[in-house]
Amino acid sequence: MNKSLNSFLKILFTFFLAILVGAIFILAIGENPIDAYLALLKGALGTKLGRGNVIAGFTPLLLTATAFAVAAKAGAFNVGVEGEVILGGITAAYIGINWGFLSVPLLYLACFTGAIVVAMLWGLIPAILKAYFNVSEVCVTILMNTVALYIGSYLVSGPMSAGVATPQSKPVLVTIPKIMKPSSANMGVFIAILVVLAVIWMTYKTKWGYKIRTVGTNPAHADYAGINSKKVFIGAMLLSAALGGVAGCIEVLGVHGYYLDGFARDLGTNGMLAALIVKSNMLFTPFVAFFLAVLKAGAMAMQQATSVPKSIVDTISAVFIIIATMDFVISLRQRRKLEKELKTEIASNQIEKGGDK
Repeated sequence: MNKSLNSFLKILFTFFLAILVGAIFILAIGENPIDAYLALLKGALGTKLGRGNVIAGFTPLLLTATAFAVAAKAGAFNVGVEGEVILGGITAAYIGINWGFLSVPLLYLACFTGAIVVAMLWGLIPAILKAYFNVSEVCVTILMNTVALYIGSYLVSGPMSAGVATPQSKPVLVTIPKIMKPSSANMGVFIAILVVLAVIWMTYKTKWGYKIRTVGTNPAHADYAGINSKKVFIGAMLLSAALGGVAGCIEVLGVHGYYLDGFARDLGTNGMLAALIVKSNMLFTPFVAFFLAVLKAGAMAMQQATSVPKSIVDTISAVFIIIATMDFVISLRQRRKLEKELKTEIASNQIEKGGDK
């Protein structure tokens, strides 16, 4: 209980510190921070369109943040969620355009299944390289994001092109119904919430979730206890990739109705940010994702009402990143210090036992 309370207080402190830094920058350009933040909130939550934009931005962030968090529980730093979103989206578009022989319910199912399978196959590459060859998943996933982006760009500029000026595919035959028009919010938000709730339940309430958390804490101990740390690590990476595939499918079927080149830009990064702020605590991650969605949705309204540039939102996000990084580094140093003290204590005990003999 105390640990959860401390985590919550840290999040609140981070939130207020980021808002304070943003206020200082707003003051520096001669504007009133209170007026700017009120305009931001009004633009995001004060109108039907604004609330719809918040929901539309929250849906992919919720999935990508959870995708990063579940991989982090197994000790992985999965930077490749954005690539999985892209390939999940392009797969959903291909199936949605060309598989019209299926009934509507089956076509929906095929789009989501195809997006998940392709995303998981993509995520399997860095998972195997890390588990069996100790290749950094950070480097591999960063490089693979670029490859995924080029694959999507090639397909919608060539074989799947709609023949218009903007690189995009033809419209899909099935779409997820919109809500809160004229915004891009759609019923996909309920799919995302159900999927994330299922993943949270699995992580904290099932045997496999316990294995994931054990491997993330100490893979050597997990192996000693009879848990195959490599298989569990790969499984967590595949689940993370599947969430990215779901996000890509919802964006294509629900937001655009076709694959739009570059639609996933920053989705993986912002999702990673939301997870890092709360140290991949999957119970708190959705709230941070919603907060970031509010910032993004209200930024333009703030700029129009107060002349404060919408880039101030990026400044607030950067403060979150800095604080999260500092906290991670401090925790890592404390962990190494404890490990060093433990090794020293074990060595001294062995020397004492040797002397007794």
